[in-house]
Amino acid sequence: MSESKTALYDNAWWFILSEGKLVALDKGDLIPFGCIEELPFPEHATDNKRLLGSYNNYPCYLVEVASSLDMGLGEYVSLRSLLGKAHDLLFEMAGRAFQIALFYKTHRYCGQCGKPMQEIDWEIAMKCYHCQHRAYPRVSPCIIVAIRKHKKILLALHNRHQKDNYPVYTTLAGFTEAGETLEACVEREVFEEVGLKVKNIQYVTSQPWPFPHSLMMGFTADYASGEINIQPNELIEANWYDIDDLPLIPKHGTIARKLIEKTVKRCR
Repeated sequence: MSESKTALYDNAWWFILSEGKLVALDKGDLIPFGCIEELPFPEHATDNKRLLGSYNNYPCYLVEVASSLDMGLGEYVSLRSLLGKAHDLLFEMAGRAFQIALFYKTHRYCGQCGKPMQEIDWEIAMKCYHCQHRAYPRVSPCIIVAIRKHKKILLALHNRHQKDNYPVYTTLAGFTEAGETLEACVEREVFEEVGLKVKNIQYVTSQPWPFPHSLMMGFTADYASGEINIQPNELIEANWYDIDDLPLIPKHGTIARKLIEKTVKRCR
C-alpha cells in the first residue's frame, strides 16, 4: 500500500477552521478524531491539510475551508468556547491551529521586498526566494501577574473583559517591550495600570494564548507600596478583594484562574 493510501486509514485529530471558528463536537474530546475514509468529509475538503503536531500519539491536522463548509461533523464554534471544556493540551493544539492559519494568511507576501512568498515543506515557515527573507509564526511574550496584600488579592475589570451584566474580574497583564526582562515588565505594567509597586516577584507557569498569538508568562507578587490609581484606557476599576469574597473570575483552563487560585492558597 502506498504512503498516500496508508494515510487515508490513519487516525488523526482534525482542526477544521473557517471564518474564525472551528468545527467541534458536542461531546467527548470535542475535536473530531478518526481517519479520512471513515469520517464524512466532503470530497477534496482535506486536500490542503497541514500537520500541526501530535496529541496522544496521533497526528493533528489543520484544515481550512471556505464559507463554513458543512464537514458533516459538529458545529462551528469560537475557540474561546472550548476553554475549560477541552483538555488543556487539546485546547493548546486548537490555539496552535488558529495561529498557524493566521501566519499563512498574513505572510503571503514578503515584508522585506514585497514579492510572493512560498511555503517551506519541512518546517512551518515562509520564504521569499527573491531576497531570501524567511518568516516564522509570530509569538508575542506577555506577562500576567496576581498580586497579594495580606489576605486580599488585586483584581481588575478590564475594558476588553467587560460584558453586560456579566463582568469578569481578573489579574493584570501586558506585553513585554523590546530589551525588557519579564520581571521588569511585571513592575512596569503594574505601576502603569494601577500605580502600585510590587515585590517578591515569582514565576509560576506559562500558557500559549492564541488571541491572536501571545505567550502568557504567569507570576505572583506581593504588594510593596502605593495607592490604586487606575489607567482608564486599560481598566474600568481595580480593587483589593478578600479571598473569601471574590467577584466573578476567569474560567478554569485560563492562566489567570490558575494564578488567582494559587494566590488564594498563599493567602490562607
